[in-house]
Amino acid sequence: MRRVFLNATLYVVVMVAAALLVVAAVRVFGDDEPTPTSLPVKGVVELDQASSAEQRRYSDIIAAATKEATAFINIRYDDTQSAIDAVKAGATGDFRDQYDKSTEALVKLLQQYKSVRSGQVLWTGVVAQDPDSATVILATAGTVENTSTGDKPVAEDYRIQMQLVLEKGRWLTSDLQFVS
Repeated sequence: MRRVFLNATLYVVVMVAAALLVVAAVRVFGDDEPTPTSLPVKGVVELDQASSAEQRRYSDIIAAATKEATAFINIRYDDTQSAIDAVKAGATGDFRDQYDKSTEALVKLLQQYKSVRSGQVLWTGVVAQDPDSATVILATAGTVENTSTGDKPVAEDYRIQMQLVLEKGRWLTSDLQFVS
């Protein structure tokens, strides 16, 4: 009986020691092979972390583009001026000039058809940027209701490309285009 207990104890000790050796070997030899998330991996380079100033610039660009697109896609026939003012507040250059020239016709159409366009920006991506300009792509989703739609909401989804420039510390839209 004593011999059986001794054999069982020795068996357990040997098994625990073997398991510890396997764990240690995996840790020592497993570090040599790259894991899916470790670098270097062929064709993948590690990017340097952006400076806080650069991160702030990206954040400011995205905020300005999102604000301008939101103003641009939300307009009501019964409150056109506040929407127009919001777009103009974030516009500059040729885009502002073109928008100024088109607002009178826009207001007439909105009021004639009692149009209400509402939407939101789903995502914003900075395509290119430098310290004083940026190109941004945005995706929006929304609806339009008017007399030609039978006053029922109709989906309107847009992809917008914006050019922004930094003027007097503010990111302003200098060009806006619809893209597919």
